[in-house]
Amino acid sequence: MSSDDRHLGSSCGSFIKTEPSSPSSGIDALSHHSPSGSSDASGGFGLALGTHANGLDSPPMFAGAGLGGTPCRKSYEDCASGIMEDSAIKCEYMLNAIPKRLCLVCGDIASGYHYGVASCEACKAFFKRTIQGNIEYSCPATNECEITKRRRKSCQACRFMKCLKVGMLKEGVRLDRVRGGRQKYKRRLDSESSPYLSLQISPPAKKPLTKIVSYLLVAEPDKLYAMPPPGMPEGDIKALTTLCDLADRELVVIIGWAKHIPGFSNLSLGDQMSLLQSAWMEILILGIVYRSLPYDDKLVYAEDYIMDEEHSRLAGLLELYRAILQLVRRYKKLKVEKEEFVTLKALALANSDSMYIEDLEAVQKLQDLLHEALQDYELSQRHEEPRRTGKLLLTLPLLRQTAAKAVQHFYSVKLQGKVPMHKLFLEMLEAKVGQEQLRGSPKDERVSSHDGKCPFQSAAFTSRDQSNPPGIPNPHPSSPTPLNERGRQISPSTRTPGGQGKHFWLTM
Repeated sequence: MSSDDRHLGSSCGSFIKTEPSSPSSGIDALSHHSPSGSSDASGGFGLALGTHANGLDSPPMFAGAGLGGTPCRKSYEDCASGIMEDSAIKCEYMLNAIPKRLCLVCGDIASGYHYGVASCEACKAFFKRTIQGNIEYSCPATNECEITKRRRKSCQACRFMKCLKVGMLKEGVRLDRVRGGRQKYKRRLDSESSPYLSLQISPPAKKPLTKIVSYLLVAEPDKLYAMPPPGMPEGDIKALTTLCDLADRELVVIIGWAKHIPGFSNLSLGDQMSLLQSAWMEILILGIVYRSLPYDDKLVYAEDYIMDEEHSRLAGLLELYRAILQLVRRYKKLKVEKEEFVTLKALALANSDSMYIEDLEAVQKLQDLLHEALQDYELSQRHEEPRRTGKLLLTLPLLRQTAAKAVQHFYSVKLQGKVPMHKLFLEMLEAKVGQEQLRGSPKDERVSSHDGKCPFQSAAFTSRDQSNPPGIPNPHPSSPTPLNERGRQISPSTRTPGGQGKHFWLTM
């Protein structure tokens, strides 16, 4: 080391610091939604900020001086060649010329590029702990909490979503908690903020994981449990009662989940309802299929409710069991990953066959957005299988056929009047059956009778004492609505769609 270099180290060490600064983007946060009826996994994980143990962090920014060429080097030499006062002045002048950058998550001073994004040590450690611990957070407010340096501890859910929105990469975190080498993915450098960097380093060609898929992973609901009625004797009635109660609670969760699909809330309320009324059973069955993948010839309706062939036969569900098992085997052969599952589930909703869409162009944009997200994911993760996206999409028709069988079966159970059904499940069941019945009627009759709109769509905002739509029988129009052992309203008879739908759609 030359005397000039030693002089530089002693005189400039206290002035040359990494102070990256880029205004934090004010992007709305999206967090996991846990509506009533589902288990709430609130994150009570403490924030021990300031830790440095991360095997995949990139080197500190500007660690190698002179990335841009001779101007910075000349400033360093000038700084080292003068007397102490002049050196300090010139170092400060040079420091001001370096593009500053802030943590894109909270706005604090960034210590480097961590997981592909300029961020501070606190947000780096928070993101690492969240991924390694597989922690799910729930926002206590409206999922729009402001994340700043002072308020970053106030809402973990919004802070984590801010990390994802600014581009932090989940795959950059080592799940084995062992320190490794430096990050192997390319750093995302802001070429506009540094003329020197823009001359030599080009941006990465493709993002390893699309943001849409990241949103869907975070929005994925918590696990539900069937909780079969303890006092009811074993048999088909108990099995069907358990499944109907579970489906009702899952519907509450699905409505909240759908509102967190990017672009879904931009649709009109009528189109949101039409899509859900048409595709809710497909979403339920897709969840059963994914939970059943690790098992052989068993269907996992819930974590505490697994049915094999014999159990399904005793419950009168043998035909439905075989239909769903066919889907399970198909997805198992494809080795479907969770990222693909959540995207397919959103696509099943957007690709609904509802005839009552008001804004077809808006729904088409949502379909294109999700389709592109699936394609981007497959290109980045399964580039060796160029036809995989098509193979996954070709499973949706079989999913729709299986859902139709399930709707027919549970509607026949409903007509028998032996199994109590909660109001939301019953309304959605009637809406789906009503759509199928109207689909089979002449087109001019459908338009003249309902003005081209879903007959259940307007009923969701009217009183509960309206008569049933045409084609839906009502054998007990004046029967009371009893309460089950959990204190929830049940109805063995046909209920008018509305009321409950209005409550959920206007308050959730």
